[in-house]
Amino acid sequence: MNEIWKRLMLLGLLALFLLVASCREEESVLIEGPQEDTLKSNSTVAGLLQNTATKDGSHDNIIDNASCISVQFPVTVTANGIEIIVDSDADLDDIEDVFDEFDDDDDILEIAFPITITLADFSEVVIANADEFESFVDDCVGENEFDDDIECADIKYPVTASVFNSSNEIIDTITISNDETLYKFIDDLDEDDVVSVNFPITVILFDGTEVQALDLDALENILEDARDDCDEDDDNDFNDDDCDNCTTNQLSDALTGCSDWNVDKLERNDQDLEDQYTAYVFNFMTDGTLSAVSNTDSFAGTWEASGSGNTIAVIINIPNLSDFNATWNLHEIKQGDVDFRLGDDRLRFRSDCTSNGGGTGGIDDTALVQALTNGDWYVTNYFDDVDETALFDGMVFNFSSDGSATADDSGAITNGTWSTGSGDETELELNLNFGTDAPFDELLEDWDVLEATDDIIRLKDISGGDGTTDFLTFERNASSNGNGGVDLAAVIVDGIWIVSTYLDDGVDETNNFNAYTFNFSTDGSVTADNGSATNGTWSAENGENKFVLDFGVVSPLDEFNDDWDVISVTDTQLELRDVSGGSGATDTLIFSKQ
Repeated sequence: MNEIWKRLMLLGLLALFLLVASCREEESVLIEGPQEDTLKSNSTVAGLLQNTATKDGSHDNIIDNASCISVQFPVTVTANGIEIIVDSDADLDDIEDVFDEFDDDDDILEIAFPITITLADFSEVVIANADEFESFVDDCVGENEFDDDIECADIKYPVTASVFNSSNEIIDTITISNDETLYKFIDDLDEDDVVSVNFPITVILFDGTEVQALDLDALENILEDARDDCDEDDDNDFNDDDCDNCTTNQLSDALTGCSDWNVDKLERNDQDLEDQYTAYVFNFMTDGTLSAVSNTDSFAGTWEASGSGNTIAVIINIPNLSDFNATWNLHEIKQGDVDFRLGDDRLRFRSDCTSNGGGTGGIDDTALVQALTNGDWYVTNYFDDVDETALFDGMVFNFSSDGSATADDSGAITNGTWSTGSGDETELELNLNFGTDAPFDELLEDWDVLEATDDIIRLKDISGGDGTTDFLTFERNASSNGNGGVDLAAVIVDGIWIVSTYLDDGVDETNNFNAYTFNFSTDGSVTADNGSATNGTWSAENGENKFVLDFGVVSPLDEFNDDWDVISVTDTQLELRDVSGGSGATDTLIFSKQ
């Protein structure tokens, strides 16, 4: 009996063992799932997913010139001498605005270190100085060269997946909610890991279209097709996306909503031509016609626009004004500016029109107009690279309140016009047009007003071609020298001078120089003394319309290192002003004789 019982017990244990083994085998098969639906660490689709999730660094290339790293905000930079705190992508436009202020200068950006950068794998690195920074920039591929990241497609999150590791047989379910999580998840996959992805997965293409993948094969095909399906913008041309959201309606509203457009920039075949058209005023009509009118000529033409975003084509056709005729690409629309490009050719129209109407945009021109329209004026200084004042010797200029003007050269009358507007570097500008005959064509500019009193009107203009500065001075006394009869070079070397005013972009910093006296010598040297002498140099240039100072790197005197515009000069006071080439900030420096 005992023997029978023992055998029954053995048979029962054997059956139980077989049952457990069978269940265990069935469980393992269930966990592995269908092999065609599992994501392997070394598979093509895993690589494509990781490339799609890679951190794209091209959005801030205006700062770092590298598409494989991103600078973390906030970061402080200095663009062409203007300090900008970048807190978000929107602040990158402030850097671009500074760089776009002038076409012919060198754009320089300096970064205040230390900073933190994010690499393509989302890791972060603290950078202490420019040399460390450049080493990371150099590790990136060049502009528009092939890289691994896929920017023409995005995964629509969340995505869920089940994970089973055959080594320890643990099941886990994860939810992936962003690119960083997806990148690191794939990066951490081992060859033994088996991942079952839950479908469908939605992929958002570069044009906003959403495509669903129902399995890994379909997902692989979608991402592979999207790899080179758009412009990833991995270049350092921060201007090439200025019209991403432009429409033909916006262009039409801008051109037809403002009147009296001027040619601010015209470059064809490497030739700067805008100076030939300073007398022309352009008006665009809603019916597709346009007019170009100068003091002596009038031309009719047509314009039309088609396309969207950065591919808006604008056809301009003005018979007999062939310099404008082309199918231009709309580059940018800003308040008062419309910019077109065609390869290296450029055309930019500018208008004083604002949301409050045209004219001077609210700028007070009362003092200038009252002085200008009262009595006779003489050109006492005209400096265009060299002194050309003699071109206007003996001429008497008169300006009427109706906008007309005359130049009387010993009885020979030349008619002209004048108007005021918002200046480029100063608050106010004076627009002169006496036609295109020599020498009056020299006056045909929109002049920034430096000084306007009952006795003197001092003007300057920065050429849209070569970037040089011209100066023009009207005075009551024909025999004056363009500075109210005062010889700046003679006055400045006579006596000891102090800083009575120094405003840095409106901030009064005069106290920084209270202890200094300044002694200017005829040999072009200057000594600043606050108990310790600092040597520098000075010069009066451009017909004494520029006063150049250089004290080297000694603080705070290095604040004065600049080519200052001479606003006014008397026997006891010299007033200087400098307008930044970036933001337009104005510094004022006044020396007074002790």
